[in-house]
Amino acid sequence: MDIFGFLSLIGGLALFLYGMNVMGGGLEKLSGGKLERLLERLTSNPLKAVLLGAGVTAVIQSSSATTVMLVGFVNSGIMKLSQAIGIIMGANIGTTITSWLLSLTGIQSDNFLVSMLKPSSFSPILAVIGIVLMMNARSDKKKTTAEIFLGFAVLMFGMQAMSDAVKPLADVPEFTGILVKFSNPVLGVLVGALLTAVIQSSSASVGILQALSVTGAFTYGSVIPIILGQNIGTCVTAMLSAMGANKGAKRTAFAHLYFNMIGSVVFLILYYVLNLAFQFDFAKEPVGAAGIAAIHSVFNIFATLLLLPFIKGMEKLAYLTIPVDKEEEAAAGRENQFQVLDERFLATPSFAIEQCMSLARKMAELAKDCMLTAMTLFETYSSEKAYQVEWQEDLLDKYEDKLGKYLALLNSQNLTEKEGQEVSTLMQSINDFERIGDHALNLVEVAVKMQKKELEFSKKAKHEVEVFSAAVTDILNRSMEAFVNNDSALASTVEPLEEVIDDLNKEVKKRHIKRLRKGKCSIDLGLALTDIAVNYERVADHCSNVAVYLIQIEDNTVEAHDYVSSLSGEPREHFQQMFEAYQERYQLS
Repeated sequence: MDIFGFLSLIGGLALFLYGMNVMGGGLEKLSGGKLERLLERLTSNPLKAVLLGAGVTAVIQSSSATTVMLVGFVNSGIMKLSQAIGIIMGANIGTTITSWLLSLTGIQSDNFLVSMLKPSSFSPILAVIGIVLMMNARSDKKKTTAEIFLGFAVLMFGMQAMSDAVKPLADVPEFTGILVKFSNPVLGVLVGALLTAVIQSSSASVGILQALSVTGAFTYGSVIPIILGQNIGTCVTAMLSAMGANKGAKRTAFAHLYFNMIGSVVFLILYYVLNLAFQFDFAKEPVGAAGIAAIHSVFNIFATLLLLPFIKGMEKLAYLTIPVDKEEEAAAGRENQFQVLDERFLATPSFAIEQCMSLARKMAELAKDCMLTAMTLFETYSSEKAYQVEWQEDLLDKYEDKLGKYLALLNSQNLTEKEGQEVSTLMQSINDFERIGDHALNLVEVAVKMQKKELEFSKKAKHEVEVFSAAVTDILNRSMEAFVNNDSALASTVEPLEEVIDDLNKEVKKRHIKRLRKGKCSIDLGLALTDIAVNYERVADHCSNVAVYLIQIEDNTVEAHDYVSSLSGEPREHFQQMFEAYQERYQLS
């Protein structure tokens, strides 16, 4: 092989790896997090977990991606180790689909329809369809489909380039002599493991082996140890992912390693013992791409059938490797709601967004409860309730800090337009929830001052606060329920109420000034009433913001600050009807 042949080889390898990465990424995007949600929910029994792991990995074309996701699930407490082990077994079976697709390159036939099954025949068609879609598509779904088509086409062109580059090596004795050494089982396993550990994908390393098989230098006997080593090498991705994670995640990575190592050792011993006894004729025959795909599948199905009954045993082995310490025992009873913000999920933005959304919903409920509790302090003061509001407000600050940092990381990923909008909405919403907590804390301070100074509102002022509180309670319930249920219809009922609350704020202040001039109200009570009104009005503003964010997701032409003025025709009339209904309901009289 001359320098140009070598350049063709490494160029083909680069295209192959890039195509696999693009295609896998596109398939994950197209799944929209649905596959990850299936992994999270449908693992009630080991057999179902195996089938699910195989199905998901067959779709996203990466057992490494599936396993890393499982490490994240266990790390965040979403899934138990025993559930993850079953999915790992299935993932190893699912990843063999890629090698079967690559084996189609060996199809030889004069029949047109059969020839069209050969990737070199249909890849150019997929490439043309992909580039046309990429250049003209407006929707994210079509762009992602284009990525999948182009990724597959590039992958196949890379595979063909590698095969063409190494074909001349079949006549080079030195090269075939090196490959013969791989028939040593220990060396074969080590080479396979090292290759896969470097490129972080067993599918890709098996594909490279399939490309090299065109030289005819590989036999069935020599590739078996290499393929087993490749399965062991793919565990490196999960092991690296588990670094810095909790002990449950580390156990998941070790369970993956043990599954492949035990399966490989048993398979090798069984193969060589049977070969000694029966002298397999096929062992010395040259192996092609289809033969490599078959060995890859047979091994993973064998290992799964062998170890499926021993999931509990593998779990115990993982616990022996990473024992439970006192710190883990102490933390076992404590729920850490922020564990779901695992950085491994960032590789699948749609799923990561869903985890953020689940926490944001809890934050919305917490902000509402915090504010409603603070409002009750003006009816009956309670130091326990005041402390509760302070504790809830502190927790809201933690939510905003953790979620905000995670969303900032998520925003730097390759997001679709819809995902980008969802992240933006979440970032703005959690800021509003945190600000509602701040206003609740302000109200606690007002209530504490009134308690210390033994201040009490007049009958009229007390009525005004009650009416104002009822309106704010209404807007809190509407906006938070709309957010939790992603209900844009309910969100559209918030803005008219916010305008009524604005008018209530002005009216309460106006009436206070009148009482102050007549000497019916003290300055201290007036300041307290003003503080309450200001905080109520600002809480309503934050509720309005959240509602408009939800409306924007449905209609991205809506501008937050111009929402009301943009209404016209029937929407404007409906808005006015709701405004008048709220106005009548929350009259100060």
